[in-house]
Amino acid sequence: MATADVTVMGAGVFGLAVAYACARRGARVQVIDPNGVAAGSSGGIVGALAPHAPEKWNEKKAFQFESLIYAEQFWDEVCALTGADVGYARSGRLQPLADARAVDLARDRAENAARLWQGKALWEVIVAPDSAWMPPSPSGFIVRDTLSALVHPRRATRALADAVIALGGSVETSGDPQGKIVWATGFAGVSDVGGGGVKGQAALLDFDAKGQPQLFADALHIIPHGDGTVAIGSTTERNFDDPTTTDDLLDDVLARARAAFPVLQDAPVIERWAGVRPRSRSRAPVLGVHPARAGEYVANGGFKIGFGMAPKVGQVMADLVLDGRDSVPDEFRP
Repeated sequence: MATADVTVMGAGVFGLAVAYACARRGARVQVIDPNGVAAGSSGGIVGALAPHAPEKWNEKKAFQFESLIYAEQFWDEVCALTGADVGYARSGRLQPLADARAVDLARDRAENAARLWQGKALWEVIVAPDSAWMPPSPSGFIVRDTLSALVHPRRATRALADAVIALGGSVETSGDPQGKIVWATGFAGVSDVGGGGVKGQAALLDFDAKGQPQLFADALHIIPHGDGTVAIGSTTERNFDDPTTTDDLLDDVLARARAAFPVLQDAPVIERWAGVRPRSRSRAPVLGVHPARAGEYVANGGFKIGFGMAPKVGQVMADLVLDGRDSVPDEFRP
């Protein structure tokens, strides 16, 4: 291609979302990642786009809300451009409530959501449905939200790469950075902006629950993908020796999931996955001017919420890189 206007270093979901947003605005874009597309945590199997609780509202939660609302349009446009199926669905989510105190807290949050979510999604407390898919609820009540969504991480990241290419850009494993440079190198680069990596382990089961809402209980995300699999995740490991192997910690996750969700009791495991997710000190994404590379930019640190944040991250970074318009939340600045 001709000399690039923008080079994005890193082909995970953040880097590709930035590249895609820039390419849609007419910029000549190249993405460089020596390990290929979705080689890091964006190549996982869970894909939960789950909102923060509607309370103690701040810039991070507002940004995530706007991104989750935009996500359906974003992924529809990617699919229309590439013909890919990224597995996106605004499935909603069900959460059992343990006791009366949890029910009261959830009802308070429902009142907050009615205001903060602007009528675009619901957070409500309802009687637990009589369904094999729903785990037992000790209180008899559950939270149902309609903002939670899901996506197939690998398919979505690959489709973003194909979308960049369809718009005239390139995605390569090597090359010379040209134009304006954005660093989106995940775990490998987050330490440059004050952060580190957190390992996660997840499992994929052969169980067809497509069209069902996702579930959350006992700190576990249960994600019914549209291809007839169910993902279960994940561990949170600050200390680890091997970033890519699974062990008895995943065995514990599987045992807890099968206990909490009896419908999955006999579902065979078809994949075990481990990877390291980039985490900033604040747990918020790190966006803006790179603090250690003069004249360059950074988009990193999408710890656990990268796919949910990516659509709006791309927009905000394209504003900054291409137009000099800085709308990065203060909490996200390096």
